[in-house]
Amino acid sequence: MKKQKATPSKPYLAIGCLKNKFQNNMYKKLCLLLFWAVGSLQAISQSLSVSKVWMVDNGNGTYKNPIIHADYSDPDAIRVGDDFYLVASSFEDIPGLPILHSKDLVNWTIIGHALLKQPPYNVFSKPQHGGGVWAPSIRFHNGEFYIYYPDPDFGIYLVKAKNPAGPWSLPVMVEAGKGLIDPCPLWDDDGKTYLVHAYAGSRAGIKSILVVKRLSDDGTKVLDDGKLVFDGHETDPTVEGPKFYKRNGYYYIFAPSGGVSTGWQIALRSKNIYGPYERKVVLAQGASITNGPHQGAWVTTQTGEDWFLHFQDKGLYGRILHLQPMKWVNNWPVMGVDKDGDGIGEPVLVYKKPNVGKTYPIATPAESDEFNSNTLGLQWQWMANPKATWAFTNISNGSLRLFSDKTDSIANLWGAPNVLLQKFPAEEFMVTTKLTFNPNPKLENEKTGLTIMGFSYASIGLKSKNDGIYLLHTLCKDADKGKPEKEIEIMKAPSATVYCRVSVIKGGLCQFAYSFDGTNFTKVGDVFTAEVGRWIGAKVGIFCTRQTQINDSGFADFDWFRVAPIQ
Repeated sequence: MKKQKATPSKPYLAIGCLKNKFQNNMYKKLCLLLFWAVGSLQAISQSLSVSKVWMVDNGNGTYKNPIIHADYSDPDAIRVGDDFYLVASSFEDIPGLPILHSKDLVNWTIIGHALLKQPPYNVFSKPQHGGGVWAPSIRFHNGEFYIYYPDPDFGIYLVKAKNPAGPWSLPVMVEAGKGLIDPCPLWDDDGKTYLVHAYAGSRAGIKSILVVKRLSDDGTKVLDDGKLVFDGHETDPTVEGPKFYKRNGYYYIFAPSGGVSTGWQIALRSKNIYGPYERKVVLAQGASITNGPHQGAWVTTQTGEDWFLHFQDKGLYGRILHLQPMKWVNNWPVMGVDKDGDGIGEPVLVYKKPNVGKTYPIATPAESDEFNSNTLGLQWQWMANPKATWAFTNISNGSLRLFSDKTDSIANLWGAPNVLLQKFPAEEFMVTTKLTFNPNPKLENEKTGLTIMGFSYASIGLKSKNDGIYLLHTLCKDADKGKPEKEIEIMKAPSATVYCRVSVIKGGLCQFAYSFDGTNFTKVGDVFTAEVGRWIGAKVGIFCTRQTQINDSGFADFDWFRVAPIQ
């Protein structure tokens, strides 16, 4: 499908009319002003995407939860001036540490990633499912953005940037060690710097405790072994994800407890940074339908309103993002709505939007991609550190070109690093992509297509054989356990260009379909139930692989990838 060239917008025509009437400096100034205005509007329109499948801004001054129905787990957020920035866990997926931006806490866009490749680089050249970036924290200090993130197998890292959209510094190891997770810094009034973090039982052999450590003045090194400030074994099993704050002379540690899908949010406070800390539950499911509401960030608007961003574990959809009103009562935070006056809030589903002094356009994280840009859309992630040869966007036909790549000793697609994926964007949606396959004639069994990825996966696509190209539907149950794929050969493809589609309905029920004319689609296979990955939700994406190695490869050109309501 050819890309249409952009046509001039009406303001440019207006400038042409004005030129005939005003040949003077005023005309020149007005031209510059109008060009600037049009350019700014075009830049805004290009950077703001609006989902067709999940809308949270109700357009009447209210919003609905979840504000992002996608897997942005373990969120942390800050406000700098009139802008809000959010970071989330990314585990093995690269680019990692996604940076989201909002003007009103309701409408969010992806503006970049703080981690373009994950260290140790040789380790993450292959998928390390469930490893990599766990719960990060983001702070703004002395004109710079700081993100502390843990890798449970290697230690705590720091990356910094002047601009949250990047570039970010290469990761610096703040403290090496296994099981050190969920770090968050605090710059105290006296100039000293501290770090609170938790422990992962799977690596450290202990969990449910929080420790505070001194940091060097520049925040790059831990200076001591730390002090235990909270032991949650009796009241708060699996306490983790701490966030450090100071208010009205109190040190606060906000932390989730009780497990990812069933837990609650606690607040700890003390006049001394090392405690003892008082404890209070400040957010719980209660009578709401939002399970396990916890782990997130406190932010304050320019108008003085307090809000709490947190996740909800929604199984195969991942850990989706909610926004709760928050207030302070007797120097304790209350998150959500306290219906019975006990100081423990419950999550809201619909609420008045935050007052930030202005009204901003509706925006949502990017989903569809026409592949017309010189760079991939920011919603895309690989399952490992990418090679430069996997994908090229500056193709003359306006496509994304994926070259096939061979990975040694993998049982199935779960072990392939060159799978390009994005998060499920809603409970129900449809993805359609148009691809043209150009296999290498010297190779057999090159394969490309559209996939739903998790512990088990399924796909629809094309495969090369010695006598031509075939349309296949592929299933792999228990892929994480090394089980082989089951290929269902549908037909010898009448064309190397195919439209692949998957429709996802509530509960993650996926129906694959194909078309060779882009209009008439034929369903294939039984309904496939999407599954979670390790600590992440199911994902949807594309791939191009091969089984053997020679000195060249075939490729697939993806013309576009579109997310839309189910037809």
